[in-house]
Amino acid sequence: MIIAIIVIAAVLVIIAAAGYLLSNFVLCGKRQTLEEARAWQENHYDFSFYDKLEKTDYTVTSYDGYVLNVEFLKNPNGGNKYMLITHGLTDNRFGMMKYAQIFLELGYNIIVYDVRGHGLNERALCTYSIRERKDLMAMIRDSRGRYPDMEELGLHGESLGAATTIAVLEEKPPVDFAIADCGFAEILPVVKGLVKNMHMPAFLGDVASVWAKIRTGWWLQDMRPIDSLEENEIPILFIHGETDMLIPPEHSERMKEATKGYAEVEVFPGAGHASCVFADGERYEKNVKDFILQVESGRHSSTEN
Repeated sequence: MIIAIIVIAAVLVIIAAAGYLLSNFVLCGKRQTLEEARAWQENHYDFSFYDKLEKTDYTVTSYDGYVLNVEFLKNPNGGNKYMLITHGLTDNRFGMMKYAQIFLELGYNIIVYDVRGHGLNERALCTYSIRERKDLMAMIRDSRGRYPDMEELGLHGESLGAATTIAVLEEKPPVDFAIADCGFAEILPVVKGLVKNMHMPAFLGDVASVWAKIRTGWWLQDMRPIDSLEENEIPILFIHGETDMLIPPEHSERMKEATKGYAEVEVFPGAGHASCVFADGERYEKNVKDFILQVESGRHSSTEN
């Protein structure tokens, strides 16, 4: 009997430890430095446009006093349209320059920032859109006040940034449209998918959720951007890779069905996670341009889906 109790206790300790390690991976995974992210960009596409731009660095203080590092890229052709871009997990502002280049060509000034816990910001646990959406709301308010000439403000996000972009829509922010590239509808199934791919039992995702609750105040199942869309009327373009094994395209399809407002989904054949722009850059730019023209012309209904 005593041996059985010891064995059970040992198994529970092992499960708890495995869940903690998984929560560490999920909540605090390795973050790229600005130098690492820039080097990656330079090795994968022509990054020379960046150094030619007029740039301004500044900070924005979020709802809880957390300081976000921001960079403004002025469009060399001027204009009063702005794009606020949010990067994904482990990345930083430099990781979004592949999209900045597209929006610059479409006439936008670019506002790009380091997400909480990333880039030049202080370390912080990731809450998969809960705190991050409040940070994005702070960014939106600051941008509206900082650039009084603003006539149009769009949002673009990749992965975690896409989820954050979707989640902030619950606040009914003063933005004209949102573009969500490979975002998740809810994070727990993504974590369980990771666990399965690592050949570990799926219930470890639930154990990691317990640790997430202890460490952040929220369960993983609380981190559901899709719940922000029930009353949303801001137009959304969802973009997803057909072969995304981390966050399957069904997440974007579900969110399109969930939103009250106008939405499109563009799925890119052969594209994995966060790689649609590389799989077919011309189509990516065309999809974005056509969507924005659709929004600007008003050729959609706020309740069309």
